[in-house]
Amino acid sequence: MNAVAAPVSVETATPVRIERERSGDAAAVDALVLAAFGPGRFAKTAERLREAAALTAGFSAFEGERLIGSVRLWSIAVGEARSVFLGPIAVDASSRRGGLGAELVRACLEEAKAMKLDGVLLIGDPPYFSRFGFVAAPRAVFAGPVDQRRVMWLPISTVEPVGAVQPVA
Repeated sequence: MNAVAAPVSVETATPVRIERERSGDAAAVDALVLAAFGPGRFAKTAERLREAAALTAGFSAFEGERLIGSVRLWSIAVGEARSVFLGPIAVDASSRRGGLGAELVRACLEEAKAMKLDGVLLIGDPPYFSRFGFVAAPRAVFAGPVDQRRVMWLPISTVEPVGAVQPVA
């Protein structure tokens, strides 16, 4: 297993560890995401993008053997920018507010930097994601409806996210 060192301040009796997602985690990850976001997530533009994009990497958080958190990166291009699309981030309700979501995001950002991509794109809460260095990406164009104020970019290179957001299979 490739464990990612992550000082997580989640208050539990069992230490939390973040690992690369394994193929055997998929069903538990899907159940966790469904519990966190409900079936309404399937109607969102972000989900359409994920359905067509290749899964680049995922990270799972475990308390003992119980999956308590997950995040994934999906291969995309934004105009000329080689990128990944981050999300969804899901944390079990009993494990929220301890910083686990932030640790999962950090694992993804380190992965994207190691891949030498141009940046990371997401649709999310600006106050939450700006602390990681994400900025507004007003010129990234999705194929469906999105709240453009929530489209954010973490630059890794100088290539800017301008143009159509396309899945890379």
